[in-house]
Amino acid sequence: MDRLLAQLSSLDAGAEAAVRVVAAFDRLMESRAPVGALTRATAGLAKCPAGISRPGHAVVRYAPNGDRLDEFYPDVSPSQRSAGGISVWLERSGLPHDLDDLLLERFALAARALIPRPNGLEPRDIADPALVEVLIAGTHCPEDRARAIKLLGLDPNRPVRVVAVATTGGQDPEGAAAALVSRRPSTVGPRVVTVGPLAAVLLQPRSDPAVVVSGLREVLSENTFARHTLAGVGTAVMPDQARQSWLEGKLALRFAEAGTASAVVDHDELGAIALLADIPSARLAANPDVLALVELTATDSGRMDLEAVEALCRTGSLRQAAASLHMHHSTVATRISRAELKLGWDLNAYSGTLRVSIALHALKLLRDSANDRIVPRRGAAGSTTANRRHPA
Repeated sequence: MDRLLAQLSSLDAGAEAAVRVVAAFDRLMESRAPVGALTRATAGLAKCPAGISRPGHAVVRYAPNGDRLDEFYPDVSPSQRSAGGISVWLERSGLPHDLDDLLLERFALAARALIPRPNGLEPRDIADPALVEVLIAGTHCPEDRARAIKLLGLDPNRPVRVVAVATTGGQDPEGAAAALVSRRPSTVGPRVVTVGPLAAVLLQPRSDPAVVVSGLREVLSENTFARHTLAGVGTAVMPDQARQSWLEGKLALRFAEAGTASAVVDHDELGAIALLADIPSARLAANPDVLALVELTATDSGRMDLEAVEALCRTGSLRQAAASLHMHHSTVATRISRAELKLGWDLNAYSGTLRVSIALHALKLLRDSANDRIVPRRGAAGSTTANRRHPA
């Protein structure tokens, strides 16, 4: 680092200053600096007051000379907000300085790494986004991936599975991912990071990679946050091939449905069904079988009937379907019979269950997010078409 600084000082003063900022925050993280020391150091580097707020804690603010300031502060911009309600900011009067964006970024990253989380993850489990990006972006050389694997604390000789996590209802995806993997005796500690609107979780099973999926489903079945959480699990791969698992996890996520038995989808279990994702959405939406299901879900009773049909396809028997829905088997049988009449398909025949199963998977693919719904629309001639409605 000293050699790099010496070289940069003769070439570019701005670059030298940026490297010094990065090095300063690296030292703070290595020394496990407490919140006060982190905020005080940031204020000194920025030469203006800096602050941090956390749920359930007093606001911490320091002046650049190291004096502790009171908790009351004006609205400031720019600021950075991390998952879990943590906010950091600089109280710069006048125009921002050239390094303010870098200072805020490193301040927020250090806060994420050093502050204990209320969601069950240790600070070390909150991954550096840059390191995770090296593994899942697919644009870095093998040497960079090997270094990222080491810095993330992963075993390069043991497979990983990457889980893509999404939420509904405006929930925090990183918080949901943290809750989802908080119990992990069968895996090496997870590495969690926010990637756009999703959270990515790198899990390294200690033995059978299949325990990842069964463990996630067990946690969802026992927790109230389950109705807001969806997860897609990629195939087990070696850490330097994590991008493949990430892409598969995102694809599996498209088949997931929050609040149902399909909230966690394993790419390995999809098999050939995953090929549906290669079909353009317009073709799926125009398929007569998909339109028939859309029409069925236009009423509350139709949605309940389709839920029973889906349970039958998933479990393979009427009694198991009834058990999964916590209903009497005669009630489920009535709903399935009603759906058969409306759809015109014989669900006692293999061809009927296969047909409805494929159509159900296609319908899930058309729901790109929990806020998008496929709804029936009557054409001028009375035929049923489908369109996408985005609630305001």
